[in-house]
Amino acid sequence: MTGWRVPGYSELRALGEGAQGRVVLARHDATGRPAAIKYLGESLLGDARFRERFRGEAELLSRLRNPFVAQLFGLVENPGGAAIVMEAVDGASLKAVLAERGPLEPEAALAVLKGSLLGLAAAHDLGIVHRDYKPANVIVRGDGLSKLIDFGIAVDAGASGRSGTPVYMAPEQWRDEPASPATDVYAAACVFFECVTGRRPYTAEDQAGLMGRHLTAPIPVEDVPEPLRPLIERGLAKNPWDRPMGAAAFVSELESVAASAYGAGWEGRGVRTLAGAAAALSMLFPLTALGLGSGGASAGAAGAAGAAGAGSAGAAGTGGAGTAGVAGKGVLGTLGAKGTAAVAGGAAAVAVGGGAAVYVAVADDEPKPVTAGFVALSEPRQDIGGGKTFQAQGRIVRVAGGDPALNRKINQALRAPLEQRWTKTRKALAGIGRGGYTDVVKPEILLRSDRLLSVWYGVLLQGERGSSWDLSQAVTVDLRTGASYRAPDLFRVPTAQGLRPLDEKIKTHLPGRDFCPGDPLGGTDNPSAFVKAGEVTMALTPKGVRVAFYGSILGYAEACGLRDTVVPYAEVGDMLKPALLKAVPYPSPRRS
Repeated sequence: MTGWRVPGYSELRALGEGAQGRVVLARHDATGRPAAIKYLGESLLGDARFRERFRGEAELLSRLRNPFVAQLFGLVENPGGAAIVMEAVDGASLKAVLAERGPLEPEAALAVLKGSLLGLAAAHDLGIVHRDYKPANVIVRGDGLSKLIDFGIAVDAGASGRSGTPVYMAPEQWRDEPASPATDVYAAACVFFECVTGRRPYTAEDQAGLMGRHLTAPIPVEDVPEPLRPLIERGLAKNPWDRPMGAAAFVSELESVAASAYGAGWEGRGVRTLAGAAAALSMLFPLTALGLGSGGASAGAAGAAGAAGAGSAGAAGTGGAGTAGVAGKGVLGTLGAKGTAAVAGGAAAVAVGGGAAVYVAVADDEPKPVTAGFVALSEPRQDIGGGKTFQAQGRIVRVAGGDPALNRKINQALRAPLEQRWTKTRKALAGIGRGGYTDVVKPEILLRSDRLLSVWYGVLLQGERGSSWDLSQAVTVDLRTGASYRAPDLFRVPTAQGLRPLDEKIKTHLPGRDFCPGDPLGGTDNPSAFVKAGEVTMALTPKGVRVAFYGSILGYAEACGLRDTVVPYAEVGDMLKPALLKAVPYPSPRRS
Protein backbone atom coordinates (compact mmCIF):
# COMPACT_ATOMS: atom_id res chain seq x y z
CA MET A 1 0.00 0.00 0.00
CA THR A 2 1.10 3.58 -0.55
CA GLY A 3 2.43 5.50 2.41
CA TRP A 4 -0.05 8.35 1.83
CA ARG A 5 -2.46 9.10 4.68
CA VAL A 6 -5.24 11.62 5.08
CA PRO A 7 -3.64 14.67 6.73
CA GLY A 8 -4.80 15.52 10.24
CA TYR A 9 -5.80 11.96 11.22
CA SER A 10 -3.93 9.30 13.19
CA GLU A 11 -4.69 5.66 12.40
CA LEU A 12 -5.81 3.49 15.30
CA ARG A 13 -6.54 0.10 13.74
CA ALA A 14 -7.49 -1.65 10.51
CA LEU A 15 -11.18 -2.42 10.06
CA GLY A 16 -10.99 -4.34 6.80
CA GLU A 17 -9.03 -4.81 3.59
CA GLY A 18 -9.80 -6.12 0.11
CA ALA A 19 -8.83 -5.92 -3.53
CA GLN A 20 -10.27 -2.42 -3.90
CA GLY A 21 -8.71 -0.90 -0.80
CA ARG A 22 -8.84 -0.85 2.96
CA VAL A 23 -10.80 0.78 5.78
CA VAL A 24 -9.14 2.04 8.96
CA LEU A 25 -10.35 3.53 12.21
CA ALA A 26 -8.68 6.88 12.83
CA ARG A 27 -8.76 9.81 15.24
CA HIS A 28 -8.98 13.44 14.14
CA ASP A 29 -5.90 15.06 15.65
CA ALA A 30 -7.50 18.44 16.34
CA THR A 31 -10.73 17.27 18.00
CA GLY A 32 -10.02 13.69 19.06
CA ARG A 33 -13.14 12.50 17.25
CA PRO A 34 -13.01 9.06 15.61
CA ALA A 35 -13.72 8.43 11.93
CA ALA A 36 -13.64 5.57 9.47
CA ILE A 37 -11.38 6.20 6.47
CA LYS A 38 -11.80 4.19 3.29
CA TYR A 39 -8.65 4.26 1.12
CA LEU A 40 -8.76 3.38 -2.58
CA GLY A 41 -6.32 0.52 -3.26
CA GLU A 42 -2.86 1.52 -4.50
CA SER A 43 -3.17 -0.66 -7.59
CA LEU A 44 -6.35 1.21 -8.59
CA LEU A 45 -5.10 4.77 -8.15
CA GLY A 46 -4.14 5.02 -11.82
CA ASP A 47 -7.42 3.49 -13.04
CA ALA A 48 -9.64 6.38 -14.11
CA ARG A 49 -12.74 4.17 -13.97
CA PHE A 50 -12.19 3.20 -10.34
CA ARG A 51 -11.27 6.75 -9.40
CA GLU A 52 -14.56 7.96 -10.86
CA ARG A 53 -16.52 5.24 -9.11
CA PHE A 54 -14.84 6.18 -5.84
CA ARG A 55 -15.82 9.81 -6.35
CA GLY A 56 -19.32 8.64 -7.23
CA GLU A 57 -19.66 6.87 -3.88
CA ALA A 58 -18.65 10.05 -2.06
CA GLU A 59 -21.06 12.11 -4.15
CA LEU A 60 -23.95 9.77 -3.32
CA LEU A 61 -23.12 9.87 0.39
CA SER A 62 -22.93 13.66 0.31
CA ARG A 63 -26.60 13.73 -0.70
CA LEU A 64 -27.65 11.59 2.26
CA ARG A 65 -28.20 13.15 5.67
CA ASN A 66 -30.08 10.58 7.71
CA PRO A 67 -29.63 9.04 11.18
CA PHE A 68 -29.93 5.53 9.74
CA VAL A 69 -27.00 5.97 7.31
CA ALA A 70 -23.31 6.33 8.18
CA GLN A 71 -22.50 9.94 7.37
CA LEU A 72 -19.86 11.29 5.00
CA PHE A 73 -17.29 13.76 6.34
CA GLY A 74 -15.45 14.32 3.08
CA LEU A 75 -13.50 13.06 0.06
CA VAL A 76 -9.73 13.63 0.08
CA GLU A 77 -7.71 13.21 -3.13
CA ASN A 78 -4.24 13.94 -4.41
CA PRO A 79 -1.95 12.23 -6.94
CA GLY A 80 -0.71 9.87 -4.23
CA GLY A 81 -4.06 8.59 -2.99
CA ALA A 82 -7.80 8.90 -2.53
CA ALA A 83 -9.87 8.42 0.61
CA ILE A 84 -13.44 8.79 1.85
CA VAL A 85 -13.68 9.98 5.47
CA MET A 86 -16.92 9.01 7.18
CA GLU A 87 -18.64 8.35 10.47
CA ALA A 88 -17.26 5.47 12.52
CA VAL A 89 -20.26 3.50 13.77
CA ASP A 90 -19.62 1.61 17.00
CA GLY A 91 -21.36 -1.72 16.69
CA ALA A 92 -21.32 -5.18 15.16
CA SER A 93 -22.52 -6.14 11.71
CA LEU A 94 -25.83 -7.94 11.45
CA LYS A 95 -23.80 -10.73 9.84
CA ALA A 96 -21.79 -11.12 13.06
CA VAL A 97 -24.93 -10.95 15.20
CA LEU A 98 -26.60 -13.75 13.20
CA ALA A 99 -23.43 -15.86 13.29
CA GLU A 100 -23.23 -15.49 17.06
CA ARG A 101 -26.90 -15.79 17.94
CA GLY A 102 -28.60 -17.59 15.06
CA PRO A 103 -32.18 -16.73 14.06
CA LEU A 104 -33.77 -13.70 15.73
CA GLU A 105 -37.16 -13.46 17.37
CA PRO A 106 -39.72 -11.93 14.97
CA GLU A 107 -39.86 -8.58 16.84
CA ALA A 108 -36.06 -8.25 16.71
CA ALA A 109 -35.95 -9.17 13.02
CA LEU A 110 -38.68 -6.61 12.30
CA ALA A 111 -36.87 -3.92 14.32
CA VAL A 112 -33.52 -4.33 12.56
CA LEU A 113 -35.27 -4.48 9.19
CA LYS A 114 -37.19 -1.29 9.92
CA GLY A 115 -34.09 0.66 10.97
CA SER A 116 -32.09 -0.22 7.89
CA LEU A 117 -35.13 0.27 5.63
CA LEU A 118 -35.44 3.83 6.90
CA GLY A 119 -31.84 4.34 5.78
CA LEU A 120 -32.72 2.92 2.38
CA ALA A 121 -35.81 5.13 2.23
CA ALA A 122 -33.64 8.24 2.58
CA ALA A 123 -31.56 7.02 -0.36
CA HIS A 124 -34.64 6.14 -2.42
CA ASP A 125 -36.09 9.61 -1.84
CA LEU A 126 -33.03 10.97 -3.66
CA GLY A 127 -33.26 8.44 -6.48
CA ILE A 128 -30.38 6.31 -5.15
CA VAL A 129 -30.44 2.48 -5.24
CA HIS A 130 -27.98 0.79 -2.83
CA ARG A 131 -27.76 -2.53 -4.80
CA ASP A 132 -25.78 -4.30 -2.06
CA TYR A 133 -28.06 -4.50 0.97
CA LYS A 134 -26.84 -7.47 3.02
CA PRO A 135 -26.16 -8.37 6.69
CA ALA A 136 -22.53 -7.23 6.44
CA ASN A 137 -23.71 -3.73 5.51
CA VAL A 138 -26.10 -3.29 8.44
CA ILE A 139 -24.40 -2.27 11.71
CA VAL A 140 -26.24 -3.02 14.98
CA ARG A 141 -25.18 -0.67 17.76
CA GLY A 142 -25.09 -1.43 21.46
CA ASP A 143 -28.44 0.28 21.96
CA GLY A 144 -30.07 -2.12 19.49
CA LEU A 145 -30.51 0.48 16.76
CA SER A 146 -28.98 0.07 13.33
CA LYS A 147 -27.26 1.98 10.53
CA LEU A 148 -26.75 1.24 6.85
CA ILE A 149 -23.22 1.42 5.42
CA ASP A 150 -21.24 0.92 2.19
CA PHE A 151 -22.74 2.63 -0.85
CA GLY A 152 -19.77 1.51 -2.96
CA ILE A 153 -21.87 0.15 -5.85
CA ALA A 154 -24.93 2.37 -5.39
CA VAL A 155 -26.35 4.01 -8.51
CA ASP A 156 -29.06 6.41 -9.53
CA ALA A 157 -32.33 4.57 -10.17
CA GLY A 158 -32.56 3.33 -13.74
CA ALA A 159 -28.95 2.21 -14.09
CA SER A 160 -28.37 -1.39 -15.18
CA GLY A 161 -25.74 -3.92 -14.16
CA ARG A 162 -25.19 -7.21 -12.38
CA SER A 163 -23.23 -5.70 -9.49
CA GLY A 164 -24.27 -6.96 -6.08
CA THR A 165 -23.93 -9.92 -3.74
CA PRO A 166 -25.47 -12.90 -5.60
CA VAL A 167 -27.36 -14.47 -2.69
CA TYR A 168 -29.31 -11.21 -2.23
CA MET A 169 -29.63 -10.05 -5.83
CA ALA A 170 -33.08 -9.38 -7.30
CA PRO A 171 -34.18 -11.03 -10.55
CA GLU A 172 -33.79 -7.78 -12.49
CA GLN A 173 -30.14 -7.56 -11.37
CA TRP A 174 -29.49 -11.07 -12.71
CA ARG A 175 -31.13 -10.04 -15.99
CA ASP A 176 -29.00 -6.87 -16.20
CA GLU A 177 -32.14 -4.71 -16.16
CA PRO A 178 -32.51 -1.22 -14.63
CA ALA A 179 -32.29 -1.07 -10.85
CA SER A 180 -35.05 0.60 -8.85
CA PRO A 181 -35.93 1.03 -5.16
CA ALA A 182 -37.84 -2.26 -5.49
CA THR A 183 -34.44 -3.91 -6.16
CA ASP A 184 -33.33 -2.96 -2.64
CA VAL A 185 -36.67 -4.13 -1.24
CA TYR A 186 -35.95 -7.61 -2.63
CA ALA A 187 -32.53 -7.73 -0.94
CA ALA A 188 -34.06 -6.49 2.32
CA ALA A 189 -36.68 -9.24 2.16
CA CYS A 190 -33.89 -11.81 1.62
CA VAL A 191 -32.07 -10.52 4.71
CA PHE A 192 -35.32 -10.47 6.72
CA PHE A 193 -35.92 -14.10 5.76
CA GLU A 194 -32.39 -14.93 6.93
CA CYS A 195 -32.91 -13.10 10.24
CA VAL A 196 -36.06 -15.09 10.98
CA THR A 197 -35.00 -18.54 9.71
CA GLY A 198 -31.22 -18.53 10.06
CA ARG A 199 -30.73 -19.33 6.38
CA ARG A 200 -31.00 -17.62 3.02
CA PRO A 201 -34.15 -18.01 0.92
CA TYR A 202 -32.25 -19.47 -2.05
CA THR A 203 -29.02 -21.48 -2.19
CA ALA A 204 -27.27 -23.42 -4.94
CA GLU A 205 -23.94 -25.10 -5.67
CA ASP A 206 -22.93 -22.55 -8.29
CA GLN A 207 -23.86 -19.10 -9.52
CA ALA A 208 -25.88 -20.37 -12.47
CA GLY A 209 -28.02 -22.43 -10.14
CA LEU A 210 -28.42 -19.51 -7.77
CA MET A 211 -29.55 -17.28 -10.61
CA GLY A 212 -32.16 -19.87 -11.62
CA ARG A 213 -33.53 -20.02 -8.08
CA HIS A 214 -33.89 -16.25 -7.81
CA LEU A 215 -35.51 -16.07 -11.24
CA THR A 216 -37.98 -18.95 -11.06
CA ALA A 217 -38.05 -20.81 -7.71
CA PRO A 218 -41.19 -20.51 -5.56
CA ILE A 219 -41.01 -18.08 -2.66
CA PRO A 220 -40.39 -20.19 0.51
CA VAL A 221 -43.03 -18.48 2.63
CA GLU A 222 -43.85 -21.66 4.52
CA ASP A 223 -40.53 -21.37 6.37
CA VAL A 224 -41.45 -18.16 8.23
CA PRO A 225 -44.12 -17.56 10.89
CA GLU A 226 -47.55 -17.14 9.36
CA PRO A 227 -47.99 -13.44 10.28
CA LEU A 228 -44.78 -12.56 8.43
CA ARG A 229 -45.59 -14.39 5.21
CA PRO A 230 -47.24 -11.40 3.47
CA LEU A 231 -44.02 -9.39 3.91
CA ILE A 232 -41.93 -12.20 2.42
CA GLU A 233 -44.36 -12.78 -0.45
CA ARG A 234 -44.44 -9.11 -1.37
CA GLY A 235 -40.75 -8.46 -0.82
CA LEU A 236 -39.52 -11.49 -2.81
CA ALA A 237 -41.94 -11.10 -5.73
CA LYS A 238 -40.15 -11.90 -9.00
CA ASN A 239 -41.66 -8.89 -10.75
CA PRO A 240 -40.45 -5.60 -9.20
CA TRP A 241 -43.88 -4.04 -9.84
CA ASP A 242 -45.40 -6.63 -7.50
CA ARG A 243 -43.14 -5.56 -4.61
CA PRO A 244 -43.51 -2.45 -2.45
CA MET A 245 -42.16 0.29 -4.68
CA GLY A 246 -39.50 1.42 -2.22
CA ALA A 247 -38.25 1.14 1.33
CA ALA A 248 -40.75 3.67 2.72
CA ALA A 249 -43.66 1.64 1.36
CA PHE A 250 -42.12 -1.56 2.77
CA VAL A 251 -41.81 0.12 6.20
CA SER A 252 -45.51 0.99 6.11
CA GLU A 253 -46.44 -2.62 5.37
CA LEU A 254 -43.97 -3.87 8.01
CA GLU A 255 -45.45 -1.63 10.74
CA SER A 256 -48.97 -2.74 9.91
CA VAL A 257 -48.05 -6.45 10.01
CA ALA A 258 -45.94 -6.08 13.17
CA ALA A 259 -48.57 -4.16 15.15
CA SER A 260 -51.30 -6.57 14.11
CA ALA A 261 -49.32 -9.71 14.92
CA TYR A 262 -47.22 -8.66 17.94
CA GLY A 263 -49.01 -5.69 19.50
CA ALA A 264 -48.15 -2.04 20.01
CA GLY A 265 -44.94 -2.78 21.96
CA TRP A 266 -43.29 -4.93 19.29
CA GLU A 267 -40.61 -2.39 18.42
CA GLY A 268 -39.43 -1.78 21.99
CA ARG A 269 -39.15 -5.53 22.60
CA GLY A 270 -37.32 -6.01 19.32
CA VAL A 271 -34.79 -3.26 20.02
CA ARG A 272 -34.12 -4.63 23.53
CA THR A 273 -33.45 -8.08 22.07
CA LEU A 274 -31.07 -6.60 19.51
CA ALA A 275 -29.26 -4.67 22.23
CA GLY A 276 -28.73 -7.88 24.14
CA ALA A 277 -27.46 -9.68 21.05
CA ALA A 278 -25.09 -6.84 20.22
CA ALA A 279 -23.86 -6.62 23.83
CA ALA A 280 -22.48 -10.14 23.53
CA LEU A 281 -20.20 -8.81 20.80
CA SER A 282 -19.38 -5.46 22.40
CA MET A 283 -15.64 -6.13 22.63
CA LEU A 284 -15.63 -6.41 18.86
CA PHE A 285 -17.01 -2.88 18.53
CA PRO A 286 -14.19 -0.81 16.99
CA LEU A 287 -14.53 2.17 19.35
CA THR A 288 -15.34 0.18 22.49
CA ALA A 289 -12.31 -2.07 21.95
CA LEU A 290 -10.08 1.02 22.08
CA GLY A 291 -11.88 2.60 25.02
CA LEU A 292 -13.40 5.31 22.81
CA GLY A 293 -17.06 4.27 23.04
CA SER A 294 -19.55 2.50 25.26
CA GLY A 295 -21.15 0.13 22.82
CA GLY A 296 -23.77 2.67 21.96
CA ALA A 297 -24.50 3.87 25.46
CA SER A 298 -23.47 7.42 24.77
CA ALA A 299 -25.75 7.50 21.78
CA GLY A 300 -28.83 8.04 23.91
CA ALA A 301 -27.78 11.35 25.35
CA ALA A 302 -26.32 12.60 22.12
CA GLY A 303 -29.18 11.41 20.02
CA ALA A 304 -32.21 12.32 22.10
CA ALA A 305 -32.37 15.87 20.85
CA GLY A 306 -32.29 14.54 17.31
CA ALA A 307 -34.97 11.96 17.82
CA ALA A 308 -37.12 13.44 15.11
CA GLY A 309 -34.45 12.59 12.60
CA ALA A 310 -31.82 15.33 12.80
CA GLY A 311 -28.99 12.88 13.27
CA SER A 312 -26.27 15.50 13.73
CA ALA A 313 -24.88 13.93 16.89
CA GLY A 314 -23.78 10.85 14.99
CA ALA A 315 -21.12 12.86 13.15
CA ALA A 316 -18.71 12.29 16.02
CA GLY A 317 -18.55 8.67 15.01
CA THR A 318 -20.21 7.24 18.10
CA GLY A 319 -23.44 6.35 16.39
CA GLY A 320 -25.32 9.15 18.03
CA ALA A 321 -28.38 9.93 15.90
CA GLY A 322 -31.68 9.71 17.74
CA THR A 323 -33.75 7.25 15.80
CA ALA A 324 -37.00 6.67 17.62
CA GLY A 325 -38.65 9.82 16.41
CA VAL A 326 -38.85 8.60 12.84
CA ALA A 327 -41.03 5.77 13.99
CA GLY A 328 -43.22 8.18 15.93
CA LYS A 329 -43.39 5.76 18.84
CA GLY A 330 -42.25 8.03 21.69
CA VAL A 331 -40.26 6.14 24.29
CA LEU A 332 -38.26 3.19 23.02
CA GLY A 333 -37.20 2.22 26.50
CA THR A 334 -34.19 1.71 28.71
CA LEU A 335 -31.93 -1.01 27.44
CA GLY A 336 -29.81 -2.88 29.90
CA ALA A 337 -27.84 -1.06 32.55
CA LYS A 338 -28.73 1.08 35.51
CA GLY A 339 -29.40 4.69 34.65
CA THR A 340 -31.72 7.59 35.24
CA ALA A 341 -33.54 9.71 32.70
CA ALA A 342 -35.35 13.02 32.93
CA VAL A 343 -37.59 14.40 30.20
CA ALA A 344 -38.30 18.10 29.85
CA GLY A 345 -39.37 20.25 26.95
CA GLY A 346 -39.52 17.36 24.53
CA ALA A 347 -35.90 16.21 24.99
CA ALA A 348 -34.42 13.39 27.03
CA ALA A 349 -31.34 13.42 29.28
CA VAL A 350 -29.55 10.21 30.20
CA ALA A 351 -27.20 9.20 33.00
CA VAL A 352 -25.58 5.83 32.31
CA GLY A 353 -24.32 3.71 35.20
CA GLY A 354 -22.48 1.21 33.00
CA GLY A 355 -23.15 -1.24 30.20
CA ALA A 356 -25.39 -0.20 27.31
CA ALA A 357 -28.34 2.05 28.01
CA VAL A 358 -30.37 4.54 26.04
CA TYR A 359 -33.57 6.43 26.66
CA VAL A 360 -35.19 8.29 23.79
CA ALA A 361 -38.34 10.35 24.18
CA VAL A 362 -40.29 12.56 21.80
CA ALA A 363 -42.80 15.14 22.99
CA ASP A 364 -46.31 14.52 21.70
CA ASP A 365 -46.36 17.92 20.05
CA GLU A 366 -42.95 17.58 18.40
CA PRO A 367 -43.28 17.81 14.61
CA LYS A 368 -42.89 14.50 12.82
CA PRO A 369 -40.79 14.26 9.66
CA VAL A 370 -42.66 14.17 6.36
CA THR A 371 -42.25 10.85 4.54
CA ALA A 372 -43.28 9.99 1.00
CA GLY A 373 -44.33 6.52 -0.10
CA PHE A 374 -46.54 4.51 -2.42
CA VAL A 375 -50.09 3.49 -1.57
CA ALA A 376 -52.50 1.27 -3.46
CA LEU A 377 -54.83 2.94 -5.94
CA SER A 378 -58.11 1.22 -6.68
CA GLU A 379 -60.84 3.53 -7.88
CA PRO A 380 -64.40 2.14 -8.24
CA ARG A 381 -65.30 1.17 -11.80
CA GLN A 382 -67.47 3.84 -13.42
CA ASP A 383 -70.08 3.60 -16.15
CA ILE A 384 -69.07 6.12 -18.83
CA GLY A 385 -71.97 5.41 -21.16
CA GLY A 386 -72.52 3.30 -24.23
CA GLY A 387 -71.90 0.10 -22.31
CA LYS A 388 -68.36 1.19 -21.45
CA THR A 389 -66.71 1.34 -18.02
CA PHE A 390 -63.54 2.94 -16.66
CA GLN A 391 -61.40 2.22 -13.61
CA ALA A 392 -57.98 3.35 -12.29
CA GLN A 393 -55.64 0.90 -10.56
CA GLY A 394 -51.99 0.71 -9.48
CA ARG A 395 -50.21 2.94 -6.98
CA ILE A 396 -50.01 6.62 -6.15
CA VAL A 397 -47.56 8.67 -4.10
CA ARG A 398 -48.74 10.10 -0.76
CA VAL A 399 -47.01 11.90 2.09
CA ALA A 400 -47.48 11.37 5.82
CA GLY A 401 -46.19 13.01 8.99
CA GLY A 402 -45.84 16.75 9.42
CA ASP A 403 -48.81 19.11 9.47
CA PRO A 404 -52.08 17.32 8.54
CA ALA A 405 -53.56 20.31 6.71
CA LEU A 406 -50.41 20.77 4.64
CA ASN A 407 -50.29 17.04 3.93
CA ARG A 408 -53.83 17.16 2.53
CA LYS A 409 -52.81 19.97 0.20
CA ILE A 410 -49.68 18.11 -0.91
CA ASN A 411 -51.58 14.86 -1.49
CA GLN A 412 -54.22 16.69 -3.51
CA ALA A 413 -51.45 18.17 -5.65
CA LEU A 414 -49.86 14.73 -6.10
CA ARG A 415 -53.17 13.29 -7.30
CA ALA A 416 -54.26 16.25 -9.46
CA PRO A 417 -52.47 15.29 -12.72
CA LEU A 418 -54.06 11.85 -12.61
CA GLU A 419 -57.51 13.29 -11.90
CA GLN A 420 -57.13 15.57 -14.92
CA ARG A 421 -56.02 12.64 -17.07
CA TRP A 422 -58.95 10.48 -15.97
CA THR A 423 -61.48 13.23 -16.67
CA LYS A 424 -60.06 13.77 -20.15
CA THR A 425 -59.80 10.01 -20.83
CA ARG A 426 -63.38 9.21 -19.74
CA LYS A 427 -64.70 12.01 -21.94
CA ALA A 428 -62.70 10.81 -24.95
CA LEU A 429 -63.66 7.15 -24.47
CA ALA A 430 -67.35 7.98 -24.23
CA GLY A 431 -67.47 8.56 -27.98
CA ILE A 432 -65.30 5.63 -29.09
CA GLY A 433 -64.38 2.09 -28.18
CA ARG A 434 -66.32 -0.51 -26.28
CA GLY A 435 -66.12 -2.70 -23.19
CA GLY A 436 -64.16 -2.04 -20.02
CA TYR A 437 -61.07 0.17 -19.65
CA THR A 438 -58.49 0.20 -16.86
CA ASP A 439 -55.87 2.90 -16.40
CA VAL A 440 -52.83 1.31 -14.72
CA VAL A 441 -50.63 3.81 -12.83
CA LYS A 442 -46.97 3.13 -11.95
CA PRO A 443 -45.35 5.89 -9.87
CA GLU A 444 -41.72 6.90 -9.53
CA ILE A 445 -40.21 9.44 -7.13
CA LEU A 446 -37.74 11.36 -9.27
CA LEU A 447 -36.50 13.81 -6.65
CA ARG A 448 -36.93 14.39 -2.93
CA SER A 449 -35.30 17.17 -0.91
CA ASP A 450 -36.33 19.06 2.20
CA ARG A 451 -38.18 21.42 -0.13
CA LEU A 452 -39.31 19.57 -3.26
CA LEU A 453 -40.98 16.28 -4.12
CA SER A 454 -41.05 15.40 -7.82
CA VAL A 455 -43.24 12.48 -8.91
CA TRP A 456 -43.59 10.76 -12.30
CA TYR A 457 -46.57 8.56 -13.12
CA GLY A 458 -46.23 6.05 -15.92
CA VAL A 459 -49.72 5.21 -17.24
CA LEU A 460 -51.07 2.42 -19.42
CA LEU A 461 -54.67 2.38 -20.62
CA GLN A 462 -55.86 -1.21 -20.96
CA GLY A 463 -58.75 -1.92 -23.30
CA GLU A 464 -59.71 -1.66 -26.96
CA ARG A 465 -58.30 1.67 -28.12
CA GLY A 466 -55.85 3.25 -30.52
CA SER A 467 -52.38 4.57 -29.82
CA SER A 468 -51.11 7.71 -28.04
CA TRP A 469 -53.21 7.22 -24.88
CA ASP A 470 -50.27 6.60 -22.54
CA LEU A 471 -48.61 9.98 -22.02
CA SER A 472 -46.93 9.96 -18.59
CA GLN A 473 -48.14 12.42 -15.95
CA ALA A 474 -45.94 14.30 -13.47
CA VAL A 475 -45.90 16.99 -10.83
CA THR A 476 -43.33 18.72 -8.64
CA VAL A 477 -44.65 19.84 -5.23
CA ASP A 478 -43.25 22.34 -2.71
CA LEU A 479 -43.29 20.45 0.60
CA ARG A 480 -43.35 23.68 2.62
CA THR A 481 -46.35 25.28 0.96
CA GLY A 482 -48.12 22.54 -1.02
CA ALA A 483 -47.75 24.55 -4.24
CA SER A 484 -47.63 22.33 -7.33
CA TYR A 485 -45.66 22.77 -10.55
CA ARG A 486 -46.73 21.19 -13.82
CA ALA A 487 -44.77 21.69 -17.05
CA PRO A 488 -45.53 25.41 -17.70
CA ASP A 489 -45.09 26.31 -14.02
CA LEU A 490 -41.43 25.30 -14.01
CA PHE A 491 -40.36 28.13 -16.31
CA ARG A 492 -39.62 31.79 -15.79
CA VAL A 493 -41.32 32.79 -19.08
CA PRO A 494 -43.99 30.15 -19.93
CA THR A 495 -45.03 31.81 -23.19
CA ALA A 496 -44.64 30.36 -26.68
CA GLN A 497 -41.69 32.63 -27.30
CA GLY A 498 -40.13 31.98 -23.90
CA LEU A 499 -40.36 28.19 -24.30
CA ARG A 500 -39.23 28.02 -27.93
CA PRO A 501 -35.51 27.49 -27.06
CA LEU A 502 -36.56 24.19 -25.46
CA ASP A 503 -37.08 22.51 -28.82
CA GLU A 504 -33.45 22.29 -29.87
CA LYS A 505 -32.32 21.42 -26.33
CA ILE A 506 -34.78 18.50 -26.19
CA LYS A 507 -33.94 17.34 -29.69
CA THR A 508 -30.21 16.94 -28.94
CA HIS A 509 -31.00 14.38 -26.21
CA LEU A 510 -33.34 12.18 -28.28
CA PRO A 511 -32.26 9.13 -30.32
CA GLY A 512 -31.34 10.32 -33.77
CA ARG A 513 -31.37 13.89 -32.41
CA ASP A 514 -34.86 14.34 -33.78
CA PHE A 515 -38.42 14.32 -32.48
CA CYS A 516 -39.40 11.60 -34.91
CA PRO A 517 -36.46 9.87 -36.65
CA GLY A 518 -37.51 8.47 -39.99
CA ASP A 519 -40.58 10.70 -40.21
CA PRO A 520 -40.82 11.91 -43.83
CA LEU A 521 -41.66 15.34 -42.40
CA GLY A 522 -38.35 15.30 -40.55
CA GLY A 523 -39.93 15.52 -37.14
CA THR A 524 -40.82 19.16 -37.68
CA ASP A 525 -43.21 19.51 -34.73
CA ASN A 526 -42.13 21.62 -31.76
CA PRO A 527 -42.99 20.27 -28.27
CA SER A 528 -42.69 23.75 -26.74
CA ALA A 529 -45.88 24.80 -28.55
CA PHE A 530 -47.83 22.10 -26.69
CA VAL A 531 -46.47 22.54 -23.15
CA LYS A 532 -49.34 24.77 -22.01
CA ALA A 533 -51.90 22.46 -23.63
CA GLY A 534 -50.81 19.63 -21.32
CA GLU A 535 -49.50 17.46 -24.15
CA VAL A 536 -45.92 17.58 -22.86
CA THR A 537 -45.05 16.20 -19.42
CA MET A 538 -42.14 17.63 -17.41
CA ALA A 539 -40.73 17.21 -13.91
CA LEU A 540 -37.51 17.95 -12.04
CA THR A 541 -34.88 15.27 -11.37
CA PRO A 542 -31.52 15.59 -9.55
CA LYS A 543 -29.76 15.98 -12.91
CA GLY A 544 -32.14 17.87 -15.15
CA VAL A 545 -35.69 18.26 -16.45
CA ARG A 546 -37.38 15.07 -17.55
CA VAL A 547 -39.55 15.55 -20.65
CA ALA A 548 -42.07 13.19 -22.28
CA PHE A 549 -44.30 13.71 -25.33
CA TYR A 550 -45.48 11.90 -28.44
CA GLY A 551 -43.15 12.29 -31.41
CA SER A 552 -44.54 14.32 -34.28
CA ILE A 553 -47.43 15.73 -32.23
CA LEU A 554 -48.87 17.38 -35.31
CA GLY A 555 -50.37 14.89 -37.71
CA TYR A 556 -49.49 11.29 -36.86
CA ALA A 557 -48.71 11.18 -33.16
CA GLU A 558 -48.54 7.38 -33.12
CA ALA A 559 -45.87 7.29 -35.83
CA CYS A 560 -42.95 7.67 -33.41
CA GLY A 561 -44.41 6.69 -30.07
CA LEU A 562 -43.65 8.22 -26.69
CA ARG A 563 -40.43 10.22 -26.46
CA ASP A 564 -38.86 10.43 -23.00
CA THR A 565 -35.54 12.10 -22.09
CA VAL A 566 -33.76 14.28 -19.52
CA VAL A 567 -32.35 17.69 -20.45
CA PRO A 568 -29.48 18.67 -18.10
CA TYR A 569 -29.80 21.77 -15.93
CA ALA A 570 -26.66 23.15 -17.56
CA GLU A 571 -28.74 23.60 -20.73
CA VAL A 572 -32.08 24.78 -19.35
CA GLY A 573 -31.19 26.22 -15.93
CA ASP A 574 -31.49 29.81 -17.12
CA MET A 575 -35.06 29.10 -18.31
CA LEU A 576 -36.31 27.66 -15.01
CA LYS A 577 -37.65 29.58 -12.03
CA PRO A 578 -34.59 30.39 -9.85
CA ALA A 579 -36.30 29.36 -6.61
CA LEU A 580 -37.02 25.89 -7.98
CA LEU A 581 -33.53 25.46 -9.35
CA LYS A 582 -32.05 26.49 -6.00
CA ALA A 583 -34.15 23.84 -4.19
CA VAL A 584 -32.84 20.95 -6.32
CA PRO A 585 -30.71 18.71 -4.01
CA TYR A 586 -27.17 17.47 -4.49
CA PRO A 587 -25.43 17.59 -6.86
CA SER A 588 -26.24 21.26 -7.35
CA PRO A 589 -26.89 21.82 -11.04
CA ARG A 590 -24.25 23.75 -12.91
CA ARG A 591 -25.75 27.02 -14.07
CA SER A 592 -25.21 28.08 -17.65
